[in-house]
Amino acid sequence: MAENSYSVFNAMVDIVASPGRALDEIKKNTRWFWFPLLITIVLACCLFAYYYSWVDFEWLVEETIRQIPAEDRAASADAVRGFMNPNTQLMFTLIAVVVMTLVIYLIEAIYFHLANKVTTGADIGFGQWFNFAAWTAFVGVFGTLAAFVLLFTSDTNQIATQDLQVLSINNLILNAPSDSPWFTWGSSLTLINFWMLALMSIGYARWTGASMVKSTIIACLPWVLIFGIWAATI
Repeated sequence: MAENSYSVFNAMVDIVASPGRALDEIKKNTRWFWFPLLITIVLACCLFAYYYSWVDFEWLVEETIRQIPAEDRAASADAVRGFMNPNTQLMFTLIAVVVMTLVIYLIEAIYFHLANKVTTGADIGFGQWFNFAAWTAFVGVFGTLAAFVLLFTSDTNQIATQDLQVLSINNLILNAPSDSPWFTWGSSLTLINFWMLALMSIGYARWTGASMVKSTIIACLPWVLIFGIWAATI
């Protein structure tokens, strides 16, 4: 394939099948960030729009109340029932998806930009690192698709939002109940996160010329600190 014939659609396939090639091309095409960004956000928004139209909402409200600490449950129950309705939940969720996606990509871009300045000094601009964040997170669409499969194949419409994280450590390994301190920890860490970290490690090495060991440490350090400290406090 001629170099100038490589397209954003090739990159979408190669980020899974041949990530090194994809990341090399992504570095040269900063404006491609719109594609993974919009696809990731739109697909996630579609998931929650479908979920809130499908779920047994009365059950979801009572399940939300049940997860409130026992000492606060009675005082909070009426407020939760009054506030929660499908339209409100969907609106807040869609806003959260858009805002949090942009904030996370921005934080990652700042982190890798600063890490590069400190460790290698390679000539890579901030916009390229934002592009890097968007593309390495693009594999998150597989987690969204897994959630769609769960909803389409479930024999009940009583599924909590946390259960949409089909590939989470909690669903796959821990199986901690919702009242366990490990529940949120395990639900927040998924197999997709490990895939993303692998892509970040490969990409940082290829973009900056750093060794794979150094690149892996730089890519994984924030996650190890966050989840390590979190686990230590449980």
